[in-house]
Amino acid sequence: MSNIIEVVDLCKTYGAGDTRVDVLRGVNLAVAEGETIALVGASGAGKSTLLHLMGTLDRPSSGSVLFGGEDVFRKSDMDLAAFRNRSIGFVFQFHHLLPEFTAEENVMMPALIGGMKRSAALGPARELLSEVGLAHRLTHKPGELSGGEQQRVAIARALVLSPRLLLADEPTGNLDMKTSDEVHETLSEINRKRGLTLVVVTHNERLASRMGRTVRLVDGRIEV
Repeated sequence: MSNIIEVVDLCKTYGAGDTRVDVLRGVNLAVAEGETIALVGASGAGKSTLLHLMGTLDRPSSGSVLFGGEDVFRKSDMDLAAFRNRSIGFVFQFHHLLPEFTAEENVMMPALIGGMKRSAALGPARELLSEVGLAHRLTHKPGELSGGEQQRVAIARALVLSPRLLLADEPTGNLDMKTSDEVHETLSEINRKRGLTLVVVTHNERLASRMGRTVRLVDGRIEV
């Protein structure tokens, strides 16, 4: 099975001199197509920083991120943004839904930003909301949805452009145990049905244990 993404000798440093903080220190990680990985570790170990670099939301201090063998950080900021919107889906602890828009409008948003017409984006948005169990909530706004329902809308939004890689940062961190299990089952079902590669940062050991592989970070390095 080929690798969808490879992290090579990745380093990330903030500040300089007495304020210098080395968050990542030479991280190497290969993720195969269709694999599910949990990134775990203590707070401050570098988990979210690694996820953000894998998702090209930030640039490394040194090292490379290869997507399909291509060093994505050689792209310009504009090309990198277009690549990210097309190829990577994101789910965060806080869903970041737009409160004035309905569930289906929130799901359509990445497609509309990417230049797709509303008429073309509406069908896939509705299909995805049905897939995550929200066919009856299409026209509800975020304030009318439970926390778990809002997170499932966020998952559908992350998938609307059919990315190859889904990155999730503490997707159940703000939810109770029962709702966390429901969200995890939604992610697992998406992996099974779509063969989508999934990398999740989590403190939830129960969620991590259900992933295909667990990668632990300690002080900015992967524990081996």
